[in-house]
Amino acid sequence: MADDPHRSVHVARVEAGVYVARNVRGGELRISSSGGSTFTPVELLLAAIGACTAVDVDTVTSRRAEPDRFEVRVDAAKVRDEGGNLLRDLVVTFDLAFPEGEAGDAARSVVARAVQVSHDRTCTVSRTVEAGTPVEVRLA
Repeated sequence: MADDPHRSVHVARVEAGVYVARNVRGGELRISSSGGSTFTPVELLLAAIGACTAVDVDTVTSRRAEPDRFEVRVDAAKVRDEGGNLLRDLVVTFDLAFPEGEAGDAARSVVARAVQVSHDRTCTVSRTVEAGTPVEVRLA
């Protein structure tokens, strides 16, 4: 799959306001319009941003030391402007801790650069959002 640039998911309605997203590898994720214990589409977008950059940073830092704590929070304000609903003020906050010692020091020493590289180059999700990539909608 890494060599194939095409990515896709399939979303199907399973009941009123509840959907299941499936990927080509068989993974499933329940989504709802009202929340409850499932994620809403907006929460999934925030999770995708957080997870994408978390993977990037974790890959670099965990080569040096296994983290004691690795948490990422993504916040945004949902607003309505003249064009409709959208998110503003997206903020990704890393809360990381590494063990004392040489390995932990090595991990801590690369965190800032890893976060910046993820933001600037390697996190496909946040880079796509920031680029304002158009979304084409079609009827089958």
